[in-house]
Amino acid sequence: MQRRLVLFGFTGWLLATFALRMVGQRLLSSNHWSHILLLFAISFPLMAILIRQACRGARLRPEQWPTGAVFLLLPTLLLDPFSSAFFPVVFPNMAPEAAGVFGGWMIICCAGGLVGALVRR
Repeated sequence: MQRRLVLFGFTGWLLATFALRMVGQRLLSSNHWSHILLLFAISFPLMAILIRQACRGARLRPEQWPTGAVFLLLPTLLLDPFSSAFFPVVFPNMAPEAAGVFGGWMIICCAGGLVGALVRR
């Protein structure tokens, strides 16, 4: 279970990083606070739903979802600090000032995923 979830999380991280390298400058604009708030507000519940669906797809029992979420989010938690630290190299298409927004966005996404795994209906 763990290896498969980490691999799935890594694949998601890799695809998302590639997408941000292509069109991230349109998504992460650090000049518009309302845009940032909207991005964060949409991303939190979206990640909660995505993690829940991934845990269901992996056939985890609901009590295993928090552990599953950690393994799914582990690549983001381990690799995106480097993406933030070396932001201009990793994302040459974006302004260096967007690194803070990116870091905050990753925290919001991970928080949404963890809450999605913890909250029961």
